[in-house]
Amino acid sequence: MSGDPNMTQREKRIMGDSQTPERCVLEGVPRIHFYEGPPFCPEDICFPSTLKTCLEYLGDPIGCKHTTPPTRGLASCGYSYLVGTTGGAFALYWSPDWEMNNAIACLAAATDDAPYRRALESVGYACEIVRKAPGRDNEAVFRERIIASITQARRPVIAFGVVGPPEAAIIAGYDAGGDVLIGWSFFQGMPEFAVGLEFEPSGTFRKRNWFGSTESLVIIGEKGEAPKLAEAYKEALRWNIEAARRPEVNGIPNGWAAYTAWADALSRDENFPMGDEPTLRHRHGLHEMAVGTVAENRWYGGQFLLEAADHVHYSHVEDLFVAAGRLAAEHDLMWQVWDAAGGNGNPNAWARLAEPAVRRRIVPLILAARDKDMDAVAHLEHAVDLG
Repeated sequence: MSGDPNMTQREKRIMGDSQTPERCVLEGVPRIHFYEGPPFCPEDICFPSTLKTCLEYLGDPIGCKHTTPPTRGLASCGYSYLVGTTGGAFALYWSPDWEMNNAIACLAAATDDAPYRRALESVGYACEIVRKAPGRDNEAVFRERIIASITQARRPVIAFGVVGPPEAAIIAGYDAGGDVLIGWSFFQGMPEFAVGLEFEPSGTFRKRNWFGSTESLVIIGEKGEAPKLAEAYKEALRWNIEAARRPEVNGIPNGWAAYTAWADALSRDENFPMGDEPTLRHRHGLHEMAVGTVAENRWYGGQFLLEAADHVHYSHVEDLFVAAGRLAAEHDLMWQVWDAAGGNGNPNAWARLAEPAVRRRIVPLILAARDKDMDAVAHLEHAVDLG
């Protein structure tokens, strides 16, 4: 049974005289994945989707108006609630060196893991963040925390990386004393990230030599009392303003500066060497990541603002509705960006992006989205300051 605190008899037999079984798997942890169509909504922002899935496994679901009844007094969408409480409603990050990065993960690196802690606190859970120790190998610490969470707490672990980029994945078990991790990743079905993977009959991945590709862990702690929704929304609105206004993280453009850096990168023809397919595909992939980040985060961020308006009592609550409209407009602008290169999902979009005329149509759309974002924050600040 999902979340059952008792070990199976098989696990006890494997354990023998040891206090730690060689293998332990939490059965029934739901799969995480990129959008596959209705009735489910897109949940392509990895950490909020992963946390939502873990809560479902733990028997404490947060709900979705399209598939399961909303819970916790939320108006409609538990996923948008987690997007908002992480600060993802205004997340964007752009590396001028064309490095693959995650906006929320990078923001967390400079804010004491605030996005993850805030999201878990907003649903009443403590957490422990375990990071690699600079200059020394702390794989044993990672292994010990994973095994303890799986065997003792009977809770899955959220890990960044393991399979694919340093995005959130679920560790649902282990084998060979922790030499093999078992779980779900958004990227496990992609050929470029599946090299060397094995799979359990359930479809979960089996990953050996996992430490090198695992950046950090979020150990889900005990459930406590969740904050009142009005206070949770108010705190999240303040946090989103802070996240939006931060101009850089570790020297890399963040927030509004990221829009400008992204537009500048597309404006430079030398960044798109004709005939160099690997480079063009790589740069298109990072551009697509930014388009998707803005499109989905702003859409759900707008939903979060609308839901906040149902719970907070600001004097100028109408500013939340205006801000939500600005974020929805950003979402629509990103669809125009996709259309400029042949449409979302176009397999030849990487080649279209290499055309200077296509990029010159895209750049003003990115800058227009930045301006919408700035206006949204101005309205949000007006609501919060006068509330």
